[in-house]
This record gives sequence, structure tokens and C-alpha cells, in this order.
Amino acid sequence: MFELLSDKLSKIFYKLSSRGRLSEKDIDDALRQIRLALLEADVNYKVVKDFIARVREYAVGSEVLQSLTPAQQIIKIVNEELIATLGRTQSHLAPSPNPPSVAMLVGLQGCGKTTTAAKLALHLKHSGQRPLLVAADKCRPAAIEQLVTLAKQFDVPVYNEAPDAIPIDICAHALTKANELAASWVIVDTAGRLQIDEVMMQELVKVKKELKPCEVLLVVDAMTGQDAVQVANEFHSRLSLTGLILTKMDGDARGGAALSIRWVSGVPIKFIGIGEKVDAFEPFHPDRLASRILGMGDMLTFIEKAEKVIDEQRAKELEKKVRTASFNLDDFLSQLREIQKMGPLDQIIEMLPGLPRLAGRLSEGIEEKQLKKIEAIILSMSPKERNNPAIIDGSRRRRIARGSGVTPQDVNQLLNRFHEMQKMMKMGIGGKLPRNMTGMFHSR
Repeated sequence: MFELLSDKLSKIFYKLSSRGRLSEKDIDDALRQIRLALLEADVNYKVVKDFIARVREYAVGSEVLQSLTPAQQIIKIVNEELIATLGRTQSHLAPSPNPPSVAMLVGLQGCGKTTTAAKLALHLKHSGQRPLLVAADKCRPAAIEQLVTLAKQFDVPVYNEAPDAIPIDICAHALTKANELAASWVIVDTAGRLQIDEVMMQELVKVKKELKPCEVLLVVDAMTGQDAVQVANEFHSRLSLTGLILTKMDGDARGGAALSIRWVSGVPIKFIGIGEKVDAFEPFHPDRLASRILGMGDMLTFIEKAEKVIDEQRAKELEKKVRTASFNLDDFLSQLREIQKMGPLDQIIEMLPGLPRLAGRLSEGIEEKQLKKIEAIILSMSPKERNNPAIIDGSRRRRIARGSGVTPQDVNQLLNRFHEMQKMMKMGIGGKLPRNMTGMFHSR
């Protein structure tokens, strides 16, 4: 996610940092490079123009130019303006004062609406709500079966009427069913449609009038880039959207849609989908995403994920080791096992300060089969070697390779990866976490 943009911005800021004091020309050169990086990331041209103008307004002030750390001041300005572009604060679902609350999901065919409906239901269930899913997509033959299958995985009821029922009747009857079940939220999966299809759009208008939803959420495929912005504008003009859900964010290395759609449409992003699994779904935090884009990690989301899979004692140990970068290879293996429970490793590594730029290299191939290879290599080492990998010379590498059934090159690759991770964590964290992060590894 944002891999290409993050890499380019990191290089630009590294060059700025190496210059010490900056002139106005230095800042203009950097802003020109940032502009190109944003355009290459498929960010809307008007958004880029406004963004650069706002950054320059603050960056060329005497407070920055005369600062002892002007590059850091510019990074701070860029971060703040990225947050502003993405919406400044988190936008929550707005429940109805009279339950059940209704969330109506709309969007193009193939954008991931059905899967997103199931993900949203699971998110609400984990939040203590009682969701009811409504299968109102009568256009795609497999949509109802898909929704029922997904809902069974986490025991959420699905309202489904006869094949010949029309969407507006389905929705009316679903509200009655929701009252019978005492559901707190009704999530309606509507059929996908083109925004230029007048008949289909009129159907959505009628369904909205019947449901009176408190949330009309447009599901958008982030990989469609600028088309996503146009789609959002068209749907918003017809349905008065209350929020956006960006899907397939994990497959979008550029990120132009996420950086453009909020600013252009004025509709807040409420959730993002970051994978195919039903739990690969996150509330949207503008400040956290801006931090990821700038390669600064996202410790808050990391901690929230860690709290779901790591008990309090392990969380305390993890905090200590991350803060001091004092872990050995036993800890490395243990943490890989724990982190793998939190989701794809490349996404998790992106959240750690100092590591996002290395996320691809560090996590490359570290999936189930690679994890077994790593485990075999580490367990073939002596306790002394696992505690102090620096003592592993050529002969020890060959012995470890024979014991684990791999090549000396595999052993060397693991040691290099481990050393690189240690070094980057010392540089990125160095035991100097901000005070407000203290205790965030502990269960709340």
C-alpha cells in the first residue's frame, strides 16, 4: 500500500535532511519532486496543485528556513497537509436514534460490495452490535450465496427472500425482520450498477427512500484510480453519500484514489479493505495513513492488532524488545509467529517505525513455507549462537545449513535480514518512543 509513493518521498526527504540549512530554492526543488511523485501515484491533478500550494505557503516561512532542523519541519508540514487532504479526523458510523440503524452499500459491479458487507457486519459484531445482513442484489446470480457463505463464518443472520422478489420489497420486509431479531444494524447489499445507468440509479433512489438509511456507503475499488473519484462524484450527486469504503487497498501500490477521493468528493472515507479475508478491514484514520505514506509506520494500528492476538504479559515483553531492539534470534522467531497471526507480514512490517521502506525486502517470501525454513535454521543453532548471531562464522553457517537442510546462503540471508531489522529498529525507534505511546502495548 502506497509503496511507490512512500519510497519516492523517503528519498526526497533524505536528500533534504543531508543538506542542513535550506534555501527557498531547495524547498522549491523538493516540492517539484513531491509534485511529480504524487502525479505518478495517480493523485488527482487539482488535489496535487492545492496540496503543493499549501505546503509551500508554510514551508518558505522564516520559522522553517531559519530552523536548525528545516527538513524535519517540512516533513511535519507535509504530514499535516496529507492528513488534511485525507480528512483530518476519523469519521465514524452515525447510528440512528431509533434502532435498527441502516447502512446501505452501493457501488459498481465488481468493486467488492458483498465481501465488504460481510466485513462490515463482522466489524460491528466485534464492536458489540447485532447486525443483520440483507441480500438485495438480485442481478448477480452468486451474490446471495456468497453473502450467506461469508455470514456463516461468523454467525451473522442473512435476510433473503424468494428469487422473484424485487429489491424495494426485500428491504421493506428486512426492516420488519430486523425488529423481530432486535438487530441494532441492518446492512443492505445492493446490486452493482454503472452510475450512468438511469434505470438502475432510480432503483437505488427508491430503495433509499424506503429504507431511510442513516448511512449510504459507496464501496470503491481503490485500484481504479481516478475513475474512483468520478464514480464517487456521480453517486454522491444522486444519493447524498455519507461515507466511502475503499477496497483492495493492499493491491494499490500507488494510492492515488485514497489521496484524491476525499478532497474532491467531500465525502469522508470510513473504512478500508486491506485483503481478501473477512477480518482484513480497518476503520480509516487519516493521521495513521499519512504516517504510513511518509514511511513513519503506524504504531497505533500495530498495537491494536497485537492486542487481539498477544496476551498482556507477552505484550509487555514485546514493548520492551521493540523499544530497546534487544531481541535475539529466539525472540525473532517467536515474534514472527505472533505477528503472522496479525495478518500478512508485509502489511505488519509497514506499521513499524523505521521499517516501511524495507517492508518488501524483509517480508519477501516469509509466508508459511518460509517460516518453517526459518524455524529449522534457528533451531539448528546453539543457544549461544541464537543469543549472539555475531559469532556465526563460515564453519558455523555450514554446520547450521546441514542441520536444517538448507544452503549456507539461506542461513546467510536470514542473518542478514535479522541484522537489517535490528539496525533499522535502532535507527527508527532507538528506545525513544513518544511519551503518549507508553503502555500502548498493554491491554486496555
